[in-house]
Amino acid sequence: MPSSVQRKRVRKTPAARRAEIVAAAARVALTEGLECITLRRIAEDLDVRPGLISHYFPSAEELVAEAFGQAAGRELDALLPNERTEGSPAHYLARFFALATGAAYDDVSRLWINARHLSRYRPALRERVGVQEAAWRERFTAVIEDGVRDDGFRTDSPVLTAIHILVVLDGLGAQANSRTVDRPQAVALLAVTTAERELGLESGTLSRLADELTEADLARD
Repeated sequence: MPSSVQRKRVRKTPAARRAEIVAAAARVALTEGLECITLRRIAEDLDVRPGLISHYFPSAEELVAEAFGQAAGRELDALLPNERTEGSPAHYLARFFALATGAAYDDVSRLWINARHLSRYRPALRERVGVQEAAWRERFTAVIEDGVRDDGFRTDSPVLTAIHILVVLDGLGAQANSRTVDRPQAVALLAVTTAERELGLESGTLSRLADELTEADLARD
């Protein structure tokens, strides 16, 4: 008789399984929206039973908040890495704007719009939105403080300057849902020109530095 060989299932550690669930939910959040995250949907995507998902996340609300936190946090780390190995703060900001103002950033812009709207009704998500807003503000402020010390940035309040620039960037990101294709160049560069003005940089400095970036410089992972 032919022998049948059963493949041995590899049991994942709780940490690995939880990370897999959150990663799957974050993918859904970015591509379809936070409303599409349900315990059943994520179970189907991972080909597991819904009970396994609920073991780690008793409610979908917890998973939604965690998925948003991971997606937003990963994007922050891609755009403004915590460790700057080379390049001046001005180069660092130029890279940030080159990535954050392109079409590739639209999914994340839509995610933030989605999260801020839903957070009115979902406390866990509201708390996570606040955490991520603070993380983005602190990371951006740190770059500006480095620039004031090392790269000729001029501002009396790095925190207020960071907020000002991020608010402009948020405003531009709010247009992601409208799929505006005829946005004037001056509007597309509004966050960049705002940053140059607020930081006392010569007009065109960040755009010029962005033009000098290589594909390796723009690698997000």
